[in-house]
Amino acid sequence: MRVRLLILLLALFPFIGIKAQQGSIKFTEYDLPNGLHVILHQDNTTPIVAVSILYHVGSKNEVPGRTGFAHFFEHLMFEGSDNIPRGGFDKILLSAGGYNNANTTQDRTYYFDLLPSNQIELGLWLESERLLHLRIDSTGVETQRAVVKEERKQSYDNRPYGTILEKTMQNAYKVHPYKWTPIGYPEDLNKATLKEFMEFHSIYYVPNNATLSIAGDLNIDSTKKMIEKYFGDIPRGTKDIYRPNIVEPGKTAEVRDTVYDNIQLPAVILSYHIPAQGTPDSYALSMLTTLLSDGQSSRMVKSIVDQQQKAVVVQSIPFALEDPGLFLVFGIVNMGVQPADLEKAIDSEIEKVKTSEIPDAEFQKLRNKIENKFVIRNSTMAGIAENLANYQVYYKDANLINTEIERYMKVTPADLQRVAQKYLTSENRVVLTYLPKPTTKN
Repeated sequence: MRVRLLILLLALFPFIGIKAQQGSIKFTEYDLPNGLHVILHQDNTTPIVAVSILYHVGSKNEVPGRTGFAHFFEHLMFEGSDNIPRGGFDKILLSAGGYNNANTTQDRTYYFDLLPSNQIELGLWLESERLLHLRIDSTGVETQRAVVKEERKQSYDNRPYGTILEKTMQNAYKVHPYKWTPIGYPEDLNKATLKEFMEFHSIYYVPNNATLSIAGDLNIDSTKKMIEKYFGDIPRGTKDIYRPNIVEPGKTAEVRDTVYDNIQLPAVILSYHIPAQGTPDSYALSMLTTLLSDGQSSRMVKSIVDQQQKAVVVQSIPFALEDPGLFLVFGIVNMGVQPADLEKAIDSEIEKVKTSEIPDAEFQKLRNKIENKFVIRNSTMAGIAENLANYQVYYKDANLINTEIERYMKVTPADLQRVAQKYLTSENRVVLTYLPKPTTKN
C-alpha cells in the first residue's frame, strides 16, 4: 500500500470528511455505455469529496510465473499519463489540498482521492487520465520494479514475522491463486516484459471492469455531467477478463511447518479454511473472531494474555475473500513459554466455543460491538465511497451498505458454536511455528 500523508489537507480538514448524520445512506447508481459503473452519494454537511475507482482485479487474476502484476500496477498507475508528467499526480493533488492512496488485495485494486469539494472535477480528470492515458514505458516499469522490490524487503523479508501471510497462503492453498500474496514473487516481476505489462493493463484497467464511487459534498446532476465529460468517451475493453474458477480441494489432514525468522519471540499461526465472504457462515465466523480476540475483555486476550500470560499478543482474523478464505489465529509467545503451550491454550479457547453455550450477556455485548463497527465503517466519506464500491463489485448490491448489518444480527449463539465445530478442526488447518534463527558462533 502506498502511504501519502499530505499535511495541507489535514490542516484544512482535520476530520477528513466525517459524516455528521446517521441513518440510511442514499445513493444514485448507473452505468455508462462503456460499462463503467457509477455510484454517487451526496452529503453536503462538510466540504469534502472522496473520488474513488475500484478495478475488479487482484492477485487471484494472475497466473503462476507472473505474479505481482496487480500490485505492480497499483504503483505504476501513479507514474503519470500522456497529459500528466512523471511524478505529477501527487503534486497536482497536493497543490489542490488533496490526499490520495491506493491498495491491492487478492480480489481488487482500489484508488481514492480526498479533495476539497470544489476540486471534484480535478479528481475526475486525474482518474480518467490514468484509465485512458496511463504511461507504460520502460522508464516507469523499471522505476516501479525497483520500488516493489524495496517494498518487499521492508515489509516481508527484513521485517520480523513479515512472511507470515505469505507462508500461510503457500501452505493453505495448493491450486487456487490465493496461494501467492498480492506482492507476488520478485523473480516473476524480473522476468516480466514491457509487452506483458501492457497486455495486463489492456485487459483489466478498462471501464467495464471498474466502479467509480464518489461520496461527499457534490451535486448529483452536475457530477453526472462531469463524469460523462471525462469518462464517457473512454473505449470499452474488448478482451476477455480472466476470472479463475479454480476450486481448492477440501483439506483432510493437518499441515504443519516451521519457519526460522529474524525474531526474538516465537509465534504460532493457525489458519482454517472458511467459506467465501457474503455466505451465512462467513458472518458467524466474523463474529466469532470478535468474540475471541477483539479488545481486552475478549476471551483469548483475557485468558491467554492476561491470566495465563502465555502470549504477549493473540489475535484472530477473519481473512474473508471473494473465494473461500481463511480464519487466522496469530499469537506471539511470552518469554519462557513454549510455542506448543501457546497452541494448546488457543485450542482450549476454541474448544470452549464448541462445547459450551455463550452466555446471553456476552452475546449481546458481541452484537453491540458488531453494530458499532458497522457504524464506524460508514462514518467518513472515504469509507462510504469504498464500501459502496465493494458491495457493488462483490455482491452486485450497493444497498448492502445499509442492510448488511441485518445478516450479522441473524447470527445466533448456536451458529457460533456450529461454525466453530464445522470449520475450526485440526484436519482443516495449517499450523505454522515461527522460531528465532539459530545464532551462529564464530
